[in-house]
Amino acid sequence: MPDERRPSGRVGAASLRNHAVSTAVDDLVTEEQARLGRPLQVLDLGGGTGGLAVRLAELGHTVTVLDPSPDALAALTRRAAESGVADRVTALQGDADSLGRTDEVGIGSTELTGPYDLVCCHGVLEVVDDPAATLTAAAGVLAPGGYLSVTVQGRLAAVLAKVLAGDVGSALELLVSANGRWGAADPLPRRFDLAGLRRLLEDAGLVVERLQGVRVFGDLLPAGALDDPADQWAFLSLEQAVSTHPDHAAVLGDLGAHLHAVARSA
Repeated sequence: MPDERRPSGRVGAASLRNHAVSTAVDDLVTEEQARLGRPLQVLDLGGGTGGLAVRLAELGHTVTVLDPSPDALAALTRRAAESGVADRVTALQGDADSLGRTDEVGIGSTELTGPYDLVCCHGVLEVVDDPAATLTAAAGVLAPGGYLSVTVQGRLAAVLAKVLAGDVGSALELLVSANGRWGAADPLPRRFDLAGLRRLLEDAGLVVERLQGVRVFGDLLPAGALDDPADQWAFLSLEQAVSTHPDHAAVLGDLGAHLHAVARSA
């Protein structure tokens, strides 16, 4: 069954394409708050200007954002203040590679030692020096039974995009290269597939509870295709069906422009 949270009025294409991840995180924090009987302590790695952090703070949760960009953190601070949640959002400069170290500025403070009920690591593993070390460090600050939400860019979606653009050589390189890159000029250090992401999470000692491709079709749609609310609802229903279909989810999921995983600390 499609999610009953229909978009109301005109919704931006970016919001629609990210709807599956937003819904999954919202459902997770709602369930965990009910289980724990209190708001959550959340760490948002690479949280930037606070699109996720401020939304969670508005729901009553306490969020620490760790990001290397001072400009992004300044925007986050303004956004939190304008939303009336400045007391529930902490901005710290640093990167995910330094998580868990005690020799970095800010690292070792009470804000980063946890334990956290939820760690969000969205769009981070593609650019860190060592994804495995980052996940291990993130798992290390989780509370027992705490959750990690991860999004990464998908390799096979990039292969398909290059083929559709007529760049077959780059598509081949994306498919066969160790890190899912199309060449030395590729600005992204790596891309992932579902199996590889699962291995990384399990090697970090986490139990994978949800693993799916998202934005499977959204990035292929022409501009204006999602302007009508009826088309928006049909798109959301299609994206959900892709991730849950008993016969086709395993195949189509790996074609997601982004991959999303929810994993639990043992």
